[in-house]
Amino acid sequence: MTTSASPYRPRRPAWAGRNYTLLTAAAIVTNLGSQGALIAAAFAVLESGGDGGDVGLVAAARTLPLVLFLLIGGAVADRLPRHRVMVAANALNCVSQAVFAALVLAGEARLWQMMLLAALGGTGQAFFSPASEGMLLSTVDGEQAGQAFALYRMAMNGAGIGGAALGGALIAIVGPGWVLAVDAAAFALAGGLRAFLDVRHIRPREPGGGMLADLREGWREVTGRSWLWAVILQFAVVNAVVGAAEAVFGPLVARESLGGPGPWGFALAAFGAGTVGGAVVMMRWKPRRLLLAGTLCVFPLALPSAALALPLHVAPLTVVMFFCGVSVEVFGVSWMTALHQEIPEEKFSRVSAYDWLGSLAMLPLATALAGPVESSFGISPALWGCSALVVLLTAAVLLVPDVRNLRRRTSSQEKHSAPPEGPAVVLHAPDAGATGPMSAGAPVSADPEGPAGRLG
Repeated sequence: MTTSASPYRPRRPAWAGRNYTLLTAAAIVTNLGSQGALIAAAFAVLESGGDGGDVGLVAAARTLPLVLFLLIGGAVADRLPRHRVMVAANALNCVSQAVFAALVLAGEARLWQMMLLAALGGTGQAFFSPASEGMLLSTVDGEQAGQAFALYRMAMNGAGIGGAALGGALIAIVGPGWVLAVDAAAFALAGGLRAFLDVRHIRPREPGGGMLADLREGWREVTGRSWLWAVILQFAVVNAVVGAAEAVFGPLVARESLGGPGPWGFALAAFGAGTVGGAVVMMRWKPRRLLLAGTLCVFPLALPSAALALPLHVAPLTVVMFFCGVSVEVFGVSWMTALHQEIPEEKFSRVSAYDWLGSLAMLPLATALAGPVESSFGISPALWGCSALVVLLTAAVLLVPDVRNLRRRTSSQEKHSAPPEGPAVVLHAPDAGATGPMSAGAPVSADPEGPAGRLG
Protein backbone atom coordinates (compact mmCIF):
# COMPACT_ATOMS: atom_id res chain seq x y z
CA MET A 1 0.00 0.00 0.00
CA THR A 2 1.29 3.43 -0.86
CA THR A 3 0.33 6.68 0.71
CA SER A 4 1.00 10.24 -0.29
CA ALA A 5 1.33 13.13 2.02
CA SER A 6 2.04 16.76 1.36
CA PRO A 7 5.14 18.09 3.11
CA TYR A 8 4.48 20.08 6.22
CA ARG A 9 4.61 23.78 5.62
CA PRO A 10 4.35 26.11 8.61
CA ARG A 11 1.55 28.61 8.21
CA ARG A 12 1.73 32.23 9.15
CA PRO A 13 -0.59 33.34 11.93
CA ALA A 14 -3.87 34.76 10.70
CA TRP A 15 -2.85 38.27 11.70
CA ALA A 16 0.47 38.10 9.80
CA GLY A 17 -0.96 39.04 6.42
CA ARG A 18 0.83 40.19 3.30
CA ASN A 19 1.24 43.80 4.39
CA TYR A 20 2.49 42.85 7.84
CA THR A 21 5.04 40.44 6.36
CA LEU A 22 6.29 43.01 3.85
CA LEU A 23 6.55 45.72 6.52
CA THR A 24 8.47 43.45 8.87
CA ALA A 25 10.85 42.21 6.18
CA ALA A 26 11.54 45.73 4.89
CA ALA A 27 12.08 47.09 8.40
CA ILE A 28 14.57 44.34 9.21
CA VAL A 29 16.52 45.09 6.02
CA THR A 30 16.75 48.82 6.68
CA ASN A 31 17.50 48.41 10.38
CA LEU A 32 20.38 46.06 9.63
CA GLY A 33 21.86 48.68 7.33
CA SER A 34 21.02 51.83 9.28
CA GLN A 35 22.38 50.76 12.65
CA GLY A 36 25.77 50.13 11.11
CA ALA A 37 25.53 53.35 9.11
CA LEU A 38 25.06 55.43 12.27
CA ILE A 39 28.43 54.18 13.48
CA ALA A 40 29.96 54.55 10.03
CA ALA A 41 28.91 58.19 9.73
CA ALA A 42 30.73 59.06 12.97
CA PHE A 43 33.90 57.29 11.84
CA ALA A 44 33.65 58.94 8.42
CA VAL A 45 33.73 62.34 10.10
CA LEU A 46 36.72 61.38 12.22
CA GLU A 47 38.64 59.87 9.29
CA SER A 48 38.09 63.06 7.28
CA GLY A 49 39.99 64.99 9.95
CA GLY A 50 37.06 66.00 12.14
CA ASP A 51 36.82 65.80 15.90
CA GLY A 52 34.13 65.01 18.43
CA GLY A 53 32.52 68.41 17.92
CA ASP A 54 32.22 67.75 14.19
CA VAL A 55 30.58 64.38 14.90
CA GLY A 56 28.06 66.25 17.04
CA LEU A 57 27.41 68.76 14.25
CA VAL A 58 26.62 65.98 11.77
CA ALA A 59 24.31 64.31 14.30
CA ALA A 60 22.58 67.64 14.98
CA ALA A 61 22.19 68.23 11.24
CA ARG A 62 20.19 65.02 11.06
CA THR A 63 18.07 65.74 14.13
CA LEU A 64 17.05 69.32 13.29
CA PRO A 65 15.07 68.62 10.08
CA LEU A 66 13.64 65.51 11.71
CA VAL A 67 12.07 67.69 14.40
CA LEU A 68 11.08 70.47 11.99
CA PHE A 69 9.29 68.26 9.46
CA LEU A 70 7.69 65.58 11.66
CA LEU A 71 4.28 67.25 11.90
CA ILE A 72 4.19 67.93 8.17
CA GLY A 73 5.19 64.32 7.56
CA GLY A 74 2.33 63.10 9.74
CA ALA A 75 -0.22 65.25 7.94
CA VAL A 76 1.07 64.15 4.53
CA ALA A 77 0.97 60.47 5.54
CA ASP A 78 -2.70 60.75 6.56
CA ARG A 79 -3.54 62.58 3.32
CA LEU A 80 -1.61 60.53 0.74
CA PRO A 81 -1.28 56.73 0.45
CA ARG A 82 1.13 55.89 3.24
CA HIS A 83 3.13 53.35 1.26
CA ARG A 84 3.95 56.00 -1.35
CA VAL A 85 5.22 58.35 1.35
CA MET A 86 7.36 55.53 2.75
CA VAL A 87 8.80 54.64 -0.67
CA ALA A 88 9.58 58.29 -1.46
CA ALA A 89 11.32 58.69 1.92
CA ASN A 90 13.31 55.50 1.32
CA ALA A 91 14.36 56.83 -2.10
CA LEU A 92 15.60 60.06 -0.52
CA ASN A 93 17.53 58.13 2.13
CA CYS A 94 18.98 55.81 -0.51
CA VAL A 95 20.26 58.69 -2.65
CA SER A 96 21.66 60.68 0.28
CA GLN A 97 23.49 57.66 1.71
CA ALA A 98 24.82 56.67 -1.72
CA VAL A 99 26.28 60.16 -2.25
CA PHE A 100 27.66 60.12 1.31
CA ALA A 101 29.31 56.75 0.61
CA ALA A 102 30.78 57.94 -2.69
CA LEU A 103 32.32 61.03 -1.09
CA VAL A 104 33.84 59.00 1.75
CA LEU A 105 35.20 56.32 -0.58
CA ALA A 106 36.72 59.01 -2.80
CA GLY A 107 38.33 60.66 0.23
CA GLU A 108 36.69 63.98 -0.61
CA ALA A 109 34.00 64.29 2.07
CA ARG A 110 33.79 67.76 3.60
CA LEU A 111 32.04 68.61 6.83
CA TRP A 112 29.39 70.79 5.18
CA GLN A 113 28.66 68.04 2.66
CA MET A 114 28.22 65.45 5.40
CA MET A 115 25.97 67.79 7.35
CA LEU A 116 23.82 68.44 4.26
CA LEU A 117 23.49 64.73 3.48
CA ALA A 118 22.69 63.97 7.12
CA ALA A 119 19.99 66.66 7.00
CA LEU A 120 18.46 65.01 3.92
CA GLY A 121 18.45 61.71 5.82
CA GLY A 122 16.68 63.35 8.76
CA THR A 123 14.11 64.87 6.40
CA GLY A 124 13.42 61.45 4.93
CA GLN A 125 12.94 60.00 8.41
CA ALA A 126 10.56 62.83 9.34
CA PHE A 127 8.21 61.77 6.55
CA PHE A 128 8.87 58.06 6.88
CA SER A 129 8.29 57.56 10.61
CA PRO A 130 4.65 58.75 10.90
CA ALA A 131 3.74 56.95 7.66
CA SER A 132 5.43 53.76 8.84
CA GLU A 133 3.73 53.74 12.21
CA GLY A 134 0.36 54.58 10.67
CA MET A 135 0.77 51.78 8.13
CA LEU A 136 1.75 49.25 10.78
CA LEU A 137 -1.18 50.20 13.03
CA SER A 138 -3.62 49.86 10.12
CA THR A 139 -2.21 46.48 9.07
CA VAL A 140 -3.24 44.36 12.06
CA ASP A 141 -6.60 43.98 13.71
CA GLY A 142 -8.38 42.10 16.46
CA GLU A 143 -7.25 40.68 19.75
CA GLN A 144 -3.89 39.58 18.33
CA ALA A 145 -2.73 43.16 17.65
CA GLY A 146 -0.49 43.15 20.72
CA GLN A 147 1.12 39.88 19.65
CA ALA A 148 1.71 41.29 16.16
CA PHE A 149 3.35 44.43 17.53
CA ALA A 150 5.51 42.35 19.87
CA LEU A 151 6.78 40.17 17.03
CA TYR A 152 7.46 43.22 14.85
CA ARG A 153 9.43 44.92 17.59
CA MET A 154 11.32 41.73 18.41
CA ALA A 155 12.39 41.43 14.78
CA MET A 156 13.38 45.11 14.66
CA ASN A 157 15.35 45.03 17.89
CA GLY A 158 17.10 41.84 16.87
CA ALA A 159 18.03 43.39 13.53
CA GLY A 160 19.30 46.49 15.35
CA ILE A 161 21.61 44.44 17.56
CA GLY A 162 22.90 42.46 14.60
CA GLY A 163 23.25 45.55 12.43
CA ALA A 164 25.31 47.42 15.01
CA ALA A 165 27.62 44.45 15.54
CA LEU A 166 27.96 43.75 11.81
CA GLY A 167 28.47 47.42 11.01
CA GLY A 168 31.22 47.80 13.59
CA ALA A 169 33.02 44.76 12.21
CA LEU A 170 32.70 45.91 8.59
CA ILE A 171 34.00 49.39 9.42
CA ALA A 172 37.14 47.80 10.84
CA ILE A 173 37.57 45.57 7.77
CA VAL A 174 36.49 47.66 4.75
CA GLY A 175 36.00 51.16 6.16
CA PRO A 176 32.94 53.37 6.78
CA GLY A 177 32.34 54.22 3.12
CA TRP A 178 31.34 50.69 2.18
CA VAL A 179 29.06 50.41 5.20
CA LEU A 180 27.28 53.58 4.06
CA ALA A 181 26.99 52.05 0.58
CA VAL A 182 25.42 48.91 2.04
CA ASP A 183 22.91 51.10 3.87
CA ALA A 184 21.99 52.84 0.60
CA ALA A 185 21.38 49.44 -0.99
CA ALA A 186 19.27 48.39 2.00
CA PHE A 187 17.06 51.46 1.57
CA ALA A 188 16.63 50.62 -2.11
CA LEU A 189 15.62 47.02 -1.34
CA ALA A 190 13.26 48.06 1.44
CA GLY A 191 11.63 50.71 -0.75
CA GLY A 192 11.03 48.05 -3.38
CA LEU A 193 9.32 45.80 -0.84
CA ARG A 194 7.17 48.64 0.48
CA ALA A 195 6.03 49.50 -3.05
CA PHE A 196 4.03 46.24 -3.00
CA LEU A 197 1.98 47.15 0.08
CA ASP A 198 -1.77 46.96 -0.49
CA VAL A 199 -3.66 50.00 0.81
CA ARG A 200 -7.08 49.21 -0.59
CA HIS A 201 -8.38 48.52 2.91
CA ILE A 202 -7.69 52.14 3.91
CA ARG A 203 -10.57 54.45 3.16
CA PRO A 204 -9.71 57.45 0.94
CA ARG A 205 -9.62 60.76 2.78
CA GLU A 206 -12.70 62.89 2.39
CA PRO A 207 -12.04 66.30 0.79
CA GLY A 208 -11.46 68.80 3.57
CA GLY A 209 -9.21 71.57 4.75
CA GLY A 210 -5.54 72.06 4.06
CA MET A 211 -2.42 71.08 5.91
CA LEU A 212 -3.03 73.40 8.87
CA ALA A 213 -6.53 72.03 9.31
CA ASP A 214 -5.12 68.50 9.35
CA LEU A 215 -2.56 69.47 11.97
CA ARG A 216 -5.22 71.11 14.13
CA GLU A 217 -7.34 67.97 13.89
CA GLY A 218 -4.39 65.84 14.99
CA TRP A 219 -3.69 68.24 17.86
CA ARG A 220 -7.30 67.96 19.04
CA GLU A 221 -6.98 64.17 18.92
CA VAL A 222 -3.95 64.33 21.22
CA THR A 223 -5.20 66.98 23.64
CA GLY A 224 -8.64 65.38 23.87
CA ARG A 225 -7.21 62.20 25.38
CA SER A 226 -5.63 62.70 28.78
CA TRP A 227 -3.74 59.39 28.72
CA LEU A 228 -2.20 60.33 25.37
CA TRP A 229 -0.88 63.81 26.13
CA ALA A 230 0.18 62.81 29.65
CA VAL A 231 2.42 60.01 28.43
CA ILE A 232 3.82 62.10 25.56
CA LEU A 233 4.78 64.83 28.06
CA GLN A 234 6.25 62.22 30.38
CA PHE A 235 8.51 60.81 27.70
CA ALA A 236 9.57 64.21 26.44
CA VAL A 237 11.53 64.44 29.70
CA VAL A 238 12.21 60.73 30.29
CA ASN A 239 13.74 60.26 26.85
CA ALA A 240 15.81 63.40 27.33
CA VAL A 241 17.38 62.40 30.66
CA VAL A 242 17.84 58.74 29.69
CA GLY A 243 19.40 59.86 26.42
CA ALA A 244 21.79 62.19 28.25
CA ALA A 245 22.74 59.40 30.65
CA GLU A 246 23.41 56.99 27.81
CA ALA A 247 25.18 59.34 25.41
CA VAL A 248 27.17 61.52 27.83
CA PHE A 249 27.31 60.25 31.41
CA GLY A 250 27.60 56.55 30.58
CA PRO A 251 30.80 56.87 28.53
CA LEU A 252 32.33 59.11 31.22
CA VAL A 253 31.61 56.59 33.98
CA ALA A 254 32.85 53.78 31.73
CA ARG A 255 36.15 55.57 31.18
CA GLU A 256 36.67 56.36 34.85
CA SER A 257 35.26 53.31 36.64
CA LEU A 258 34.30 50.46 34.31
CA GLY A 259 37.45 49.93 32.28
CA GLY A 260 36.66 51.81 29.07
CA PRO A 261 34.18 51.59 26.20
CA GLY A 262 34.16 47.80 25.98
CA PRO A 263 32.22 47.16 29.21
CA TRP A 264 29.82 50.02 28.45
CA GLY A 265 29.17 48.61 24.99
CA PHE A 266 28.49 45.21 26.55
CA ALA A 267 25.98 46.80 28.94
CA LEU A 268 24.21 48.53 26.02
CA ALA A 269 24.10 45.21 24.17
CA ALA A 270 22.44 43.68 27.25
CA PHE A 271 19.77 46.39 27.03
CA GLY A 272 19.17 45.45 23.40
CA ALA A 273 18.92 41.78 24.32
CA GLY A 274 16.43 42.74 27.02
CA THR A 275 14.17 44.43 24.48
CA VAL A 276 14.07 41.19 22.51
CA GLY A 277 13.24 39.31 25.71
CA GLY A 278 10.49 41.79 26.52
CA ALA A 279 8.95 41.27 23.09
CA VAL A 280 8.94 37.52 23.71
CA VAL A 281 7.08 38.14 26.99
CA MET A 282 4.50 40.32 25.24
CA MET A 283 3.88 37.66 22.59
CA ARG A 284 2.03 35.77 25.33
CA TRP A 285 1.08 38.27 28.03
CA LYS A 286 -1.98 40.44 27.43
CA PRO A 287 -2.33 42.79 30.40
CA ARG A 288 -5.91 43.82 30.96
CA ARG A 289 -5.05 47.40 31.90
CA LEU A 290 -2.74 48.29 29.06
CA LEU A 291 -1.27 51.57 30.20
CA LEU A 292 -1.19 50.73 33.88
CA ALA A 293 1.00 47.69 33.17
CA GLY A 294 3.09 49.65 30.68
CA THR A 295 3.60 52.68 32.90
CA LEU A 296 4.64 50.57 35.89
CA CYS A 297 7.35 49.19 33.60
CA VAL A 298 8.73 52.69 33.03
CA PHE A 299 10.00 52.93 36.63
CA PRO A 300 12.97 50.61 35.85
CA LEU A 301 14.27 53.23 33.43
CA ALA A 302 15.57 55.00 36.55
CA LEU A 303 17.83 52.05 37.37
CA PRO A 304 20.65 52.47 34.81
CA SER A 305 21.31 56.06 35.91
CA ALA A 306 21.31 54.95 39.56
CA ALA A 307 23.65 52.05 38.73
CA LEU A 308 26.06 54.44 37.01
CA ALA A 309 25.85 56.90 39.90
CA LEU A 310 27.04 54.31 42.45
CA PRO A 311 28.74 52.98 40.18
CA LEU A 312 28.00 49.25 39.98
CA HIS A 313 30.51 46.81 38.57
CA VAL A 314 30.05 45.59 35.01
CA ALA A 315 28.23 42.35 35.83
CA PRO A 316 25.40 43.84 37.94
CA LEU A 317 25.19 46.82 35.57
CA THR A 318 24.63 44.38 32.71
CA VAL A 319 21.81 42.70 34.63
CA VAL A 320 20.21 46.08 35.30
CA MET A 321 20.42 47.03 31.63
CA PHE A 322 18.88 43.73 30.53
CA PHE A 323 15.99 44.11 32.99
CA CYS A 324 15.51 47.69 31.82
CA GLY A 325 15.30 46.53 28.20
CA VAL A 326 12.62 43.97 29.08
CA SER A 327 10.60 46.61 30.92
CA VAL A 328 10.88 49.13 28.10
CA GLU A 329 9.53 46.62 25.62
CA VAL A 330 6.53 45.82 27.82
CA PHE A 331 5.67 49.49 27.76
CA GLY A 332 6.34 49.74 24.02
CA VAL A 333 3.96 46.96 23.02
CA SER A 334 1.30 48.16 25.48
CA TRP A 335 1.56 51.69 24.09
CA MET A 336 1.26 50.61 20.46
CA THR A 337 -1.71 48.42 21.32
CA ALA A 338 -3.42 51.34 23.07
CA LEU A 339 -2.88 53.59 20.05
CA HIS A 340 -4.19 50.89 17.70
CA GLN A 341 -7.26 50.42 19.86
CA GLU A 342 -8.16 54.04 20.59
CA ILE A 343 -7.04 56.22 17.67
CA PRO A 344 -9.12 56.37 14.47
CA GLU A 345 -7.24 54.85 11.53
CA GLU A 346 -7.37 57.99 9.42
CA LYS A 347 -5.52 59.92 12.16
CA PHE A 348 -2.81 57.36 12.99
CA SER A 349 0.04 59.18 11.30
CA ARG A 350 -0.76 62.63 12.67
CA VAL A 351 -0.98 61.32 16.21
CA SER A 352 2.26 59.42 15.64
CA ALA A 353 3.91 62.64 14.45
CA TYR A 354 2.93 64.53 17.61
CA ASP A 355 4.14 61.56 19.65
CA TRP A 356 7.51 61.52 17.87
CA LEU A 357 7.86 65.29 18.17
CA GLY A 358 7.22 65.20 21.92
CA SER A 359 9.67 62.36 22.31
CA LEU A 360 12.47 64.06 20.38
CA ALA A 361 12.03 67.72 21.23
CA MET A 362 14.08 67.87 24.45
CA LEU A 363 16.70 65.26 23.60
CA PRO A 364 19.19 67.62 21.88
CA LEU A 365 18.83 70.15 24.71
CA ALA A 366 19.43 67.49 27.37
CA THR A 367 22.55 66.13 25.70
CA ALA A 368 23.87 69.67 25.19
CA LEU A 369 23.31 70.55 28.86
CA ALA A 370 24.69 67.27 30.21
CA GLY A 371 28.29 68.49 30.10
CA PRO A 372 27.68 71.80 31.91
CA VAL A 373 25.51 70.04 34.51
CA GLU A 374 28.25 67.47 35.14
CA SER A 375 30.81 70.26 35.50
CA SER A 376 28.64 72.20 37.94
CA PHE A 377 27.29 69.42 40.16
CA GLY A 378 29.41 66.35 39.46
CA ILE A 379 28.53 63.22 37.55
CA SER A 380 27.02 61.27 40.44
CA PRO A 381 24.49 63.98 41.47
CA ALA A 382 23.61 64.49 37.79
CA LEU A 383 22.85 60.78 37.39
CA TRP A 384 20.80 60.67 40.59
CA GLY A 385 18.87 63.64 39.21
CA CYS A 386 18.12 61.67 36.03
CA SER A 387 16.78 58.76 38.10
CA ALA A 388 14.67 61.06 40.26
CA LEU A 389 13.05 62.71 37.24
CA VAL A 390 12.10 59.34 35.75
CA VAL A 391 10.50 58.20 39.02
CA LEU A 392 8.67 61.47 39.71
CA LEU A 393 7.24 61.85 36.21
CA THR A 394 6.15 58.23 36.01
CA ALA A 395 4.43 58.50 39.39
CA ALA A 396 2.71 61.68 38.20
CA VAL A 397 1.39 59.94 35.08
CA LEU A 398 -0.17 57.24 37.27
CA LEU A 399 -2.32 59.97 38.82
CA VAL A 400 -4.17 60.32 35.49
CA PRO A 401 -7.32 58.15 35.78
CA ASP A 402 -7.36 57.11 32.11
CA VAL A 403 -3.78 55.83 32.35
CA ARG A 404 -4.81 53.54 35.22
CA ASN A 405 -8.15 52.50 33.73
CA LEU A 406 -7.69 52.14 29.96
CA ARG A 407 -8.53 48.51 29.25
CA ARG A 408 -7.94 46.09 26.44
CA ARG A 409 -10.95 45.47 24.25
CA THR A 410 -12.24 42.27 22.74
CA SER A 411 -12.41 41.92 18.96
CA SER A 412 -16.19 42.37 19.12
CA GLN A 413 -15.87 45.91 20.44
CA GLU A 414 -15.49 48.53 17.77
CA LYS A 415 -13.05 51.42 17.91
CA HIS A 416 -14.60 54.72 18.83
CA SER A 417 -13.48 58.09 17.63
CA ALA A 418 -14.71 60.01 20.66
CA PRO A 419 -12.14 61.22 23.17
CA PRO A 420 -11.41 58.74 25.94
CA GLU A 421 -13.06 60.92 28.53
CA GLY A 422 -16.21 59.60 26.84
CA PRO A 423 -17.06 56.02 25.94
CA ALA A 424 -13.93 55.48 23.83
CA VAL A 425 -11.90 54.50 26.87
CA VAL A 426 -14.26 51.62 27.70
CA LEU A 427 -13.21 51.86 31.33
CA HIS A 428 -15.32 48.87 32.30
CA ALA A 429 -14.85 46.76 29.20
CA PRO A 430 -14.01 43.09 29.49
CA ASP A 431 -10.52 41.89 28.64
CA ALA A 432 -9.20 42.23 25.07
CA GLY A 433 -5.50 43.63 23.01
CA ALA A 434 4.06 49.76 20.50
CA THR A 435 8.45 53.60 17.62
CA GLY A 436 12.23 55.25 19.96
CA PRO A 437 11.71 56.14 19.83
CA MET A 438 7.33 53.17 22.30
CA SER A 439 5.37 55.59 20.41
CA ALA A 440 5.69 57.82 23.36
CA GLY A 441 9.39 57.55 23.48
CA ALA A 442 11.51 58.53 20.62
CA PRO A 443 14.84 56.96 20.06
CA VAL A 444 17.26 56.75 22.88
CA SER A 445 18.81 53.73 21.28
CA ALA A 446 17.22 54.82 18.09
CA ASP A 447 15.84 52.78 15.30
CA PRO A 448 16.55 55.10 12.37
CA GLU A 449 13.42 53.93 10.64
CA GLY A 450 10.41 53.42 12.76
CA PRO A 451 8.57 52.72 16.01
CA ALA A 452 10.54 49.79 17.18
CA GLY A 453 13.44 51.82 18.29
CA ARG A 454 11.64 54.02 20.59
CA LEU A 455 11.68 53.64 24.33
CA GLY A 456 8.13 52.71 24.00
